[in-house]
Amino acid sequence: MTLKPLTRPARLRPGARVAVVAPSGPVPAERLDAGLDLLRGWDLEPVVAPHVLDAHPELDYLAGTDEDRARDLQDAWCDPSVDAVLCARGGYGAHRMVDLLDWTAMRAAGAKVFVGYSDITALHEAFAVRTGLSTLHGPMVATETFLKDAPTQEHLRATLFEPESVRTLGLGSAAALVTGRSRGITYGGCVSLLAADIGAAHARRSARGGLLVMEDVGEDPYRLDRILTQLLRSGALDGISGVACGSWENCGPYEQVRAVLADRLGGLGIPVVEELGFGHSPSALTIPLGVPAVLDAPTDGSRCTLTVEVPALV
Repeated sequence: MTLKPLTRPARLRPGARVAVVAPSGPVPAERLDAGLDLLRGWDLEPVVAPHVLDAHPELDYLAGTDEDRARDLQDAWCDPSVDAVLCARGGYGAHRMVDLLDWTAMRAAGAKVFVGYSDITALHEAFAVRTGLSTLHGPMVATETFLKDAPTQEHLRATLFEPESVRTLGLGSAAALVTGRSRGITYGGCVSLLAADIGAAHARRSARGGLLVMEDVGEDPYRLDRILTQLLRSGALDGISGVACGSWENCGPYEQVRAVLADRLGGLGIPVVEELGFGHSPSALTIPLGVPAVLDAPTDGSRCTLTVEVPALV
């Protein structure tokens, strides 16, 4: 099955009500407060879900119990007064609660903006497969990059309010690992989470026609090799049209990471772009998922870009 464009939610307007949830790791209160102030500065009305500052009683890497984290997300999504759901941070935990959500009810609630990255990749995939809705791979409210990096903040703000102004994506660092030009439907996120989803109930069965955007954090080159090899062996990358890579923070010397990417992806016969400018790094671009886009990796060495054919939000 070839990937099709997903349903895009409406852009935000001044005064929009946005819910902040914590589907994964525990959230530092001071960072949350700072992030909420930034949102208010954009003339948004943030509403914090009840369990955002919870901690699991035994597993300190989780922001509360699976049931509470799932309830917060579902209640926010199904609240007709909420225009967007923003994640506070990643970490780990989305996989544990994704099957506790009532996806039938969430699909019936309709499209709204959903933003996150890292561990939130599990939810991006679930929204795509179970609801047919487009989401945003973008910075999270209580993360250091969002709080301290002005370009990261501005790109998310522009995507939310003026999405037609940010259709061509790619920092000056973007370069071709494999040259070429391709078109596909964007999907992806944190590559280790994509690999972890393989074989799970309701997981994506095929990404044929997809344009993979991927990044990760804290994966040594040999672990990244293992992740990509699993994706290759499983057939998860069969028929994809191109690959746009973001940051590889704390993944070892970049020349080693580049060697792994070239070795594992170079034989696919599709364009591969490195360092496009998204993920766990500063100046992180917000990437729309589930939209048609063109990946351009010119043979003359000029700037590589990912251009979405429609604005991220309607």
